Amino acid sequence: MQDGALVPARHQVPLPMDRLILRAPPEEESVPMDVLFVGGGPAGLAGAIELARLLEADPDLEGIEIGVLEKSVALGEHCLSGAVVDVGPLRELFPDVDVGDLPLRGAVPAEKVYLLTRRGRIRVPTPPPMRNHGNYVASICEIVRWMGERAEQAGVNVFTGFPAESLLMEGDRVVGVRTTPSGLNREGEPTADFMPPTDVTARVTVLTEGARGHLSQAWMSDQDVGSPNPQIYALGVKELWQTNKPLDSVIHTLGYPLPRDAFGGSWMYPMGNGLVSLGLVVGLDYRQSTLDVHELLQQMKGHPLFRDLLEGGELLEWGARTIPEGGYYSLPDRMTGDGLILAGDAAGLVDVASLKGIHYAISSGIYAARSIHSALKQDRTDSGTLASYDRVIRDSAIGRDLWKRRNMRLAFKAGFYVGGLKSSLATVTGGRIPGGRIAVESDADEPKRAEPVQGTQPDDALTFSKVDAVFHSGNATRDDIPSHLLAADHLTPEIGELYEHLCPAGVYEWTDDGLVINAPNCIDCRATDVLGPRWSPREGGSGPSYKRM
Repeated sequence: MQDGALVPARHQVPLPMDRLILRAPPEEESVPMDVLFVGGGPAGLAGAIELARLLEADPDLEGIEIGVLEKSVALGEHCLSGAVVDVGPLRELFPDVDVGDLPLRGAVPAEKVYLLTRRGRIRVPTPPPMRNHGNYVASICEIVRWMGERAEQAGVNVFTGFPAESLLMEGDRVVGVRTTPSGLNREGEPTADFMPPTDVTARVTVLTEGARGHLSQAWMSDQDVGSPNPQIYALGVKELWQTNKPLDSVIHTLGYPLPRDAFGGSWMYPMGNGLVSLGLVVGLDYRQSTLDVHELLQQMKGHPLFRDLLEGGELLEWGARTIPEGGYYSLPDRMTGDGLILAGDAAGLVDVASLKGIHYAISSGIYAARSIHSALKQDRTDSGTLASYDRVIRDSAIGRDLWKRRNMRLAFKAGFYVGGLKSSLATVTGGRIPGGRIAVESDADEPKRAEPVQGTQPDDALTFSKVDAVFHSGNATRDDIPSHLLAADHLTPEIGELYEHLCPAGVYEWTDDGLVINAPNCIDCRATDVLGPRWSPREGGSGPSYKRM
């Protein structure tokens, strides 16, 4: 390790297991469900819809109650993605719906990949995993809202505005969740608007809470569920623009504005009617403690490729989220337990090589529903019965794709050029070269070095500060809400500066008095949960309110 290196893991507090895992009987006034999906994104809604369909066709299983618990006030408000979508799983879930009637913005018209320099660009061949012929540009918010309507039509109980704070367990069996209380002041004391937590019980709980889910982390820690490699993550920062010029291609870029020892790239997608989605994704194993993804995105928009399109346009929405990038070797050794299933991003089901995870989330929800249906038929919801889900995931297109591309992201640990060579060999050989598993450390264990900060002055036309960005996320969190972020008591200026740059929403500020946490700014991207302060859910309705992302 180089002298003076900063290792974030040394400054991170442990998971608060006493809050996340509760081994106590549920409250008497608990809400009973048979199956509960925790998270109203594509995975949770797909699972609920498929299970409702299976139960409707099964006369032996009547009166089964399905619930979906979602922390945002309205479905889709906390969902963020590119998004170019492989519609195969959507067609499987809705076989009677024509593609033209699905909530999509249009087929991918054409695609281009560029290697960017500071002022120039070089078009490169589109890597096979990134080819999008037959795929569709979409808004993930619109997909989720559309799916939610169909879930409710199928009889699913959709509870919005209810974050799940803790897993309820009896021994090793998960029996439900406890929600987060609301109406607490900054000191955690009840106000006139106080609402106590609610226990929601279930025979099977499906965690579809997205990347870096706190309940998923807690369950895997409690049950000692590991993986060959630790999960690694990226932070994506996204903007939605109304432009005056047409964009006729799906565009991806490599290179500028990233340093050569950071993994990532950008996208720019046409959304129809002059709307353009653009963003930058950077792996959180980056080496510079002062790297700032939001700032890099602002710099990137000054490149002629982006500036020529965006000038004269208007920023409509902004957001950020964390993405699992570890791939096959970071999948949990098992994704099922007594009364529990992990699905979607919570299980790490994202293919970085193709830049996609939505279709995996939908497929995993479908597979979870089928395994649950079979378990209910047998009147057994133990880990042995639900383990059919693990086998299906690994034998499905999800497992085959991730296995084929198992080392492609990991190869870039050796740097941009060596990683590019190894990744190309992996593509050509179907993953046989480089052979074996490339071992990696967790993002928090990767040492970082301090480097001078090179910031830009926002012009409020093309580039924006973090404060303005949070405004464009629709964040309406109460100013006097208690902090949901747990940081160590004694921090150095170097680690405080890392948090300040890491967070895209300006939550952390290093001052002469130490670290200041502006918790209401948080948009729940969970990036600092990877490298720094632990994240936990706040009262329902807190965080961003994405409408068109």
